[in-house]
Amino acid sequence: MAETPSFSPILKSQVAALCLAFGEFDRLSRRPELYELLALRFLGVLSGFRRPSMRFSTLLAGLTLGLASSSLAVNILLNNDDGFASGNLREVYRLLKEAGHDVWIVAPATEQSGQGGRSSFTELGNLTGPSQYDIVPAGAPSVGTDPHDSHIWYYNGTPAACTFVALDYVLPRYASFKVPDLIITGPNYGTNLGPFVWTLSGTAGASYAATERSVPSIAIAGSNRKIAYFDIKNETNEATWTAKISVKVIQHVVSSAPRGGPLLPLGHGLTVNIPVLTANNTDPEIVHTRMSGNAHINEAVFDPATGVFNWANIKPYSAGINACVNGDCTLPGETYVVENGRVSVSVYVTDYDAPTTEYTESVARRIRPLTENSTKAR
Repeated sequence: MAETPSFSPILKSQVAALCLAFGEFDRLSRRPELYELLALRFLGVLSGFRRPSMRFSTLLAGLTLGLASSSLAVNILLNNDDGFASGNLREVYRLLKEAGHDVWIVAPATEQSGQGGRSSFTELGNLTGPSQYDIVPAGAPSVGTDPHDSHIWYYNGTPAACTFVALDYVLPRYASFKVPDLIITGPNYGTNLGPFVWTLSGTAGASYAATERSVPSIAIAGSNRKIAYFDIKNETNEATWTAKISVKVIQHVVSSAPRGGPLLPLGHGLTVNIPVLTANNTDPEIVHTRMSGNAHINEAVFDPATGVFNWANIKPYSAGINACVNGDCTLPGETYVVENGRVSVSVYVTDYDAPTTEYTESVARRIRPLTENSTKAR
């Protein structure tokens, strides 16, 4: 006859954690004698433990983590502006799948950096040239899968367009879900720091397009150089380090969300920027930030020798881009945080209306006669 495992106070706390993860804690608190029964039910084993005090405890601890992790698995769409074969993108894809999530990629067939929120759909049914890294040949359909993975799709359009193609075509037709629980854009090659660059980035545009479609979204940008996914041979590289930080943030957003609710509030998203990483600094501090504060804006610089313009960041900082109008003005700016080697996490919203303040009220009073006269004229 099989031994019944003995339960120490520590082991009972592990059982309670396991039951809490699966919604059984209320039942457990009403009937403490169910510890053994519920634990054995979850483990699916009724015999074979000859040294239960050690083996059962070890197994339960492992399964508590494993089952809790699987209970937090969600449906995730990945997109970016660097192309569907980006090393950063593919490493996040790999790590999220290893964590148990159902993950799909729908991203541009070629690099589409700097597109912002522009939504441009191709008018051609086929690619006129090969895709990124020649993975898909010229003449292939303008939308399709990576030949080696049916969960990885490309589209010959801008990042925002890829978000829409994913939501309205790929996922409803081919995935096990129609609407993802979360859309991740990036990690971008190069940071998207401050309000100005945020409006330029295709990775950002794909993210706020998702937010505007009522899907929680996180835009992520790294500081590493470009690398094709097939050139990543080990885990001691910038792309993998960047992906691990990205997944750390994603996993926290998933695990901290209210049970049964959306992963982020409607109309809200996150923008994450990761600093330069080295072998001595692969897991830097993560800081809650705001977009403005030490943020850059460009100026046009004329070169008389060539007769052309180039851009540079205005020095000193422009007051207009760094004025704190919304949010918590005590938070550090994301530009400062990342330039000093830490990870920034800022909250964005897609409601661009100005808040009600004495300044907006003064502007409203000034335009009121204009709007009133316009109404009377009708």
